[in-house]
Amino acid sequence: MALLVACHSNKNEQPTSAAVLDTVSLRSKRFALAYQDGDKIVATSIDTMKQISFGGATHPAISPDGNKLAYTVKDSAGNNSIWIADMESKSQLKLQVNSKNYDHAVWSPNGETIAFNFLNDKQIWKVGIIKTDNTGFLILDSKSAIGVFSPVWKTETELVAHDLKNIYTFNLNGKLLDTKSIVDLLGTAYHIAESNRFFYAKNGKTLVFNAKYGNAITELNDMANAVFTLDLNTQKVKRISPDGMNAPDVFVTADDRIFYSGAEKPYTQSKIYVSDLDGHIKMLVNKGMDPTATLK
Repeated sequence: MALLVACHSNKNEQPTSAAVLDTVSLRSKRFALAYQDGDKIVATSIDTMKQISFGGATHPAISPDGNKLAYTVKDSAGNNSIWIADMESKSQLKLQVNSKNYDHAVWSPNGETIAFNFLNDKQIWKVGIIKTDNTGFLILDSKSAIGVFSPVWKTETELVAHDLKNIYTFNLNGKLLDTKSIVDLLGTAYHIAESNRFFYAKNGKTLVFNAKYGNAITELNDMANAVFTLDLNTQKVKRISPDGMNAPDVFVTADDRIFYSGAEKPYTQSKIYVSDLDGHIKMLVNKGMDPTATLK
């Protein structure tokens, strides 16, 4: 797998990528955003002047400092594994996990540990964590027969995942700290899939999530996904993504910026947006999906 770098020094030249980035308070020339564009992954600085892209991989996850990229590679047998690339040196490292199928990496806030989903020997999806030097591998909730999906980091020492019915919080020793019923929080109008995610805002009192909601859309043959916030004190839900948009991917940085991909009718092309918790939205990339972003 080759990483392709595009560095543009002339600011008067038009970027060669399809990415069109709005201004966000991030340092120039540092990788700030990673996303899927068709059959390739793109990592870019916020002004698109510096880019790395490569094919043969999916589910990009950029490190909080913008220097590394985790991604999933599928082999000829259909097995998924997670790799890490250093975007300056182009070196690549495979995470050594005792599973033939592990996927969907998410970086800890300090960039030292990666959480991910993996399929155990009983064919149950679990959450694992491992340090980026391939030490400290641990399975969370290893003894339960319940599948757990879509891990995200709540804090440096806590992880959140769900089993379609409950939202769980674990510490890094695998101890279950908290369980919240999704129906008790949201009611029955929001439909949760394995790929939907629940993020805690840094105040600990707001959940950001995506779910299927509303009436079925003819072009999708299903309800659309939307991005929401939930005030845990009042249980008030606020919609972030616009009505009529399908938003299947959401990622929230530790500084409370909400990145999501969304497609509007006829739902043939996704764009990438960023929002704050109040719903002030900017379009960042005019063709892409599955975004992750760095800290400011």
